[in-house]
Amino acid sequence: MTEQNTYLIKGASLLGERTADILIEDGKIAEIGDSLESKDAQVVEADGLIALPGLVDIHTHLRQPGQEDAETVETGSKAAALGGYTSVFAMANSNPVADTAGVVEQVLSLGESAGWVDVRPVGAVTVGLKGERLSEIGAMANSRAKVRVFSDDGMCVWDPALMRRALEYVKTFDGVVAQHAQEPRLTEKAQMHEGTVSAELGLAGWPAVAEEAIIARDVLLAEHVNSRVHICHLSTKGSVEIVRWAKERGINVTAEVTPHHLILTDEKVRSYDPVFKVNPPLRAQEDVEALREAVADGTIDVIGTDHAPHPTEAKEVEWANAANGMTGLEQALSIIQMTLVDTGKITWADVARIMSQKPAEIGRATDQGRPLEVGEPANIVLVDPEAKRTINPEAQATKGKNNPYRAMEVPGEVRATFLRGHATVLDGRLATPINQ
Repeated sequence: MTEQNTYLIKGASLLGERTADILIEDGKIAEIGDSLESKDAQVVEADGLIALPGLVDIHTHLRQPGQEDAETVETGSKAAALGGYTSVFAMANSNPVADTAGVVEQVLSLGESAGWVDVRPVGAVTVGLKGERLSEIGAMANSRAKVRVFSDDGMCVWDPALMRRALEYVKTFDGVVAQHAQEPRLTEKAQMHEGTVSAELGLAGWPAVAEEAIIARDVLLAEHVNSRVHICHLSTKGSVEIVRWAKERGINVTAEVTPHHLILTDEKVRSYDPVFKVNPPLRAQEDVEALREAVADGTIDVIGTDHAPHPTEAKEVEWANAANGMTGLEQALSIIQMTLVDTGKITWADVARIMSQKPAEIGRATDQGRPLEVGEPANIVLVDPEAKRTINPEAQATKGKNNPYRAMEVPGEVRATFLRGHATVLDGRLATPINQ
């Protein structure tokens, strides 16, 4: 009789480098080699498929508690599994805000109940994301959720004294502050990237310097207190240059970029389709090119989806009143393949680093992002790089239909996802959660 969590993956290309079989037993990688056999294992034919460590998203919005009309931990977790993810970090801007031990433990429990991916709560830096006083950082860090990433994402921790105190606080337990870099005074009433297109459309601009000024300030603060700072959804050429300078200086800074900022530009706003309204805004082509180069040279450490589902009524309104945000979990890997792998800028081994190993390291998720080696947890994704698919938001697991890639043909398809040896996705479809 076949054991539920015993699988033999046959003929996968490990990181696109060598072909081998992978035997999964008891939640771990039991053996890697050629022509492996196991009478108890369910065979998964993987000829032509790339095997990667399970993906880790450092920046996901699951909306629950309080915004279940947009997303739930259940639906967002299903979307993540279909996208090849085995762990996601859930941002704090729920309702109530995840600024107490009670709320982060609720999010953790919801993730455990869903069972599709490991859900790690992100704690708010300030109470209610208001930027006025620090939240219960210590209590969240010491809770069952063991929070190590703190962010007011959606809002900037604009007060430098408060940001300094937060950096000093998280340093005591090896945490990190993930900053949404947006100088509020420079972006009042902003509707899109400030540039040629905004001038032609007559829409109030969101200048690049509003992002860059906060990043410059915060890397210097991190250096001053010798703490870790992570820059969320970096989006401009100037931001890349500041982060590169900071790293050369030895400052402990990491940065992420979203898939949509690697492929879409502010030219999309000419349509006035609110699906393209996002914060930070879609930038100019020169920014897109700089971001791609920064991923390739390691200046940008990770891909964060910033998966931000919204109910239909929040997007199907006039541009000025539309909510910011796009969905992204189910096609992130395809966009990275399209923009970086297929263009020769990075390899599949690099994909494992920027979408699995490094985000797990930043978030101190020690059981995720592990290499494909014997004895390691069997968190594995199998992707078909030759597949082509057309994006249909209505067919996706996420509740959010605000997908900027609608009707776009993209390469690559996740064929299987294993969470600690349990198949959450098989044959490109949801299988069963790990708790069943």
